[in-house]
Amino acid sequence: MTASLSRPVSRRGVLRAGGAAAVVASQAFSQQARKLTFAWNATAFCLSPVVVAQERGYFERNGLQVDLINYTGSTDQLLESLATAKADAAVGMIHRWLKPLEAGFDVKIVGSSHGGCVRLVGAKSAGVTNIASLKGKIIGVSDIASPGKNFFSILLAKNGIDADRDVTWRQYPADLLDIAVQKGEIHAIADGDPNVYLIEKRNKGVFVEVASNLSGEYKDKVCCIVGARGELVRKDKATVAALVRSIAQASDYVSENPTNRPSSSPSTRPRWRWKTCARCWARSRTTTIRSARACATRWSSMRAISAA
Repeated sequence: MTASLSRPVSRRGVLRAGGAAAVVASQAFSQQARKLTFAWNATAFCLSPVVVAQERGYFERNGLQVDLINYTGSTDQLLESLATAKADAAVGMIHRWLKPLEAGFDVKIVGSSHGGCVRLVGAKSAGVTNIASLKGKIIGVSDIASPGKNFFSILLAKNGIDADRDVTWRQYPADLLDIAVQKGEIHAIADGDPNVYLIEKRNKGVFVEVASNLSGEYKDKVCCIVGARGELVRKDKATVAALVRSIAQASDYVSENPTNRPSSSPSTRPRWRWKTCARCWARSRTTTIRSARACATRWSSMRAISAA
């Protein structure tokens, strides 16, 4: 016994033992981790928590092995990919999801990422400084079916302005919206960050924020949501709970550390600068934390019920 304890330990033996332990741990993780395919748009600012969840290990800590698919098709196509099991879950703007979901896609909304990325800014020179002053004005959008147009049409209606008759909507390429203002072709812009933020940055003192999707009664609501295919929700609530919890934890991290840029791989690196968007995340911090944690709590409860 004494002889065995005094036997010298070789460096090679330590390396072999460490390597064997690493292999065993890796095999155990691969056997236990639930594999999921997650669809997202790598160039969209709203979806920063997705790459953070991947890089900082939030998916792994919650027992998931997630493959990210950069999806640039229409929302209808994205939801169809979920309904047909080509992807297990996805994240995107709620205003683009409503109509396709009404069409009957077997997709369930299970969580959220954050709120506050859609804003409406008015040109001071056109006298657009509040919602009432929008009556009779022309609002520029990057897409006539955009979340900005959909959301602010509702907000206008709630303030007594008919979005179809009292204002005019005009579509322009996103990066030319401020040029349209300079030419007097439009009087306000309804779009999302970081584009609106960059427009304000290029035209200092020209615009004033009229409203956002955190205005008034919407201050604690969200715009970016997480959806999962219906079959997965019905059969594996524990996995869905783990996914929502991962996104919630990553959302918290991004909200609390807006300037910490992820070291995204070339295949997933967004084309915008992380530092440029720090202001955008600071704006939506409170809503991000409240909404994401609420969703994570709800799905954790469902996980407990499913395990009972």
